[in-house]
Amino acid sequence: MISAMKKLSRREFMMTASAAALAATALPTSAAARRQRVFIASNTPNGILAYDWDTATAELTPAGVAAKFDNVDWVACSPDRKVLFAAAEVNSFNGKPTGAVASYRVENGELQQLSAQNSASTGTCHVALDQTGRVLLAADYFGGSAASFLVTDGRLSPLVWSEHYTEHGPDPERQPTAHAHFASFSPDNRFAYINDLGGDSIHIYTVNTATAKLTPAGTYKAKAGAGPRTLHFHPNRHTAYSLNEMASTVDVLAWNKADGLLTLVKRIDLLPEGYHGPTGGCDTVISKDGTSVYFDNRGDSSLYHFRADPKTGSLTPAGRTTCGGKMPRNFVLDPTERWMLVANQDSSQISVFARNPETGALAEEGKSFAAATPMCILFA
Repeated sequence: MISAMKKLSRREFMMTASAAALAATALPTSAAARRQRVFIASNTPNGILAYDWDTATAELTPAGVAAKFDNVDWVACSPDRKVLFAAAEVNSFNGKPTGAVASYRVENGELQQLSAQNSASTGTCHVALDQTGRVLLAADYFGGSAASFLVTDGRLSPLVWSEHYTEHGPDPERQPTAHAHFASFSPDNRFAYINDLGGDSIHIYTVNTATAKLTPAGTYKAKAGAGPRTLHFHPNRHTAYSLNEMASTVDVLAWNKADGLLTLVKRIDLLPEGYHGPTGGCDTVISKDGTSVYFDNRGDSSLYHFRADPKTGSLTPAGRTTCGGKMPRNFVLDPTERWMLVANQDSSQISVFARNPETGALAEEGKSFAAATPMCILFA
């Protein structure tokens, strides 16, 4: 394993902030031209919050409640950005003991509900849409299951396929049962992946985009007790990163295009040497050019930056910075990639950090905006 533990020097911080400021001057000066709608998944009865983002000033302005849908953990957009999908971490929906998924039409920055369906079991925490926009996958954390839905004109069918996992890990408190946590698709859209934190597994399937049905194609087994939470594919289309929540490690994986299988290449320890505090690896962000990869750790409320080889996907530690709050649940680069936005769940704030577009380095200090229990950030 290799460990990443570095803070930006004052000089590096000033260079980062200056680069971001210079980049901002090249953006449109019209306030209307700079503004973009952002939706925040909120684990509250309000569900989805709306904000306006100013690309030049990095300001988030509240724009009200976009949709009332209880306890939204995740939101995702269709390829044409015209439909938004949401996962609701609830214990019952429509009189049944399951979580829920919903779809909304995005029109002039507003959301209009199109459909809502029961998932396979309770605690629906994540949704992912395939590249055709026809297949939506949902992961149910507490129920330990996954489900698929067929999307037609933005509307969700009742669940088409589901699987309830039975594996469990060695940790009696965190892994007494399966905990499906994340869904994703391969770069060529032929395979689907479900991360099971409770079973230390990533379940692999082939995808039928005409029917939304999944067929088992294999399993990747993580280290016992690691708790694989998320899976992200590098732009090189043959490397993937699985972030392990419980161990705060990253499995760098080789993806086999022929059969969709994943093979361990290297395991990276995010925590600094000698660290004995709480752990909690959570999410991953990859720059468009594939040269920077970021991971967050909720245990020490930090963001970890790695330089990535665009061809091989191999990682080199480049820095560690604060997340600006408590419990970073999700974080994203804005469309210009000059700013990093972090959803700090426990401190109910979105923190914004300048990013050096050349080096990928993040400023040590940023600014924050109130947002009730933010879980996921989506630029519309």
